[in-house]
Amino acid sequence: MRLSMCTLVFFLCLLCSPVFGQSVPGPPHRGDLGAAPTSEDEASERLAHDMAKKANQERAAALKADTDKLLKLAVELKASVDKSNENLLSVDVIKKAEEIEKLAHSVKDKMKGPN
Repeated sequence: MRLSMCTLVFFLCLLCSPVFGQSVPGPPHRGDLGAAPTSEDEASERLAHDMAKKANQERAAALKADTDKLLKLAVELKASVDKSNENLLSVDVIKKAEEIEKLAHSVKDKMKGPN
């Protein structure tokens, strides 16, 4: 059980690593194609950039909320494990570990960003 707790703490530390400093790639530049970009093209590029930036900010906020919840669940799991002994493992501990696992997978997927 101690090994699984160490593994859980390792994954929580891994998941809580900084991802908020990542930059949002802007739309690809067209380069010089022989024509000057129109104001409509510039407006559309600016809109796309603003939408990508807002999506990244929302993703970062969701990641922060989820990692805060992961930490809370991990602390609760540790407290439950500390109360148990080698002959007694409560269903609550198993359910909490499963909830942590699901949330950790969700955080991992969000960290990868949109495909």
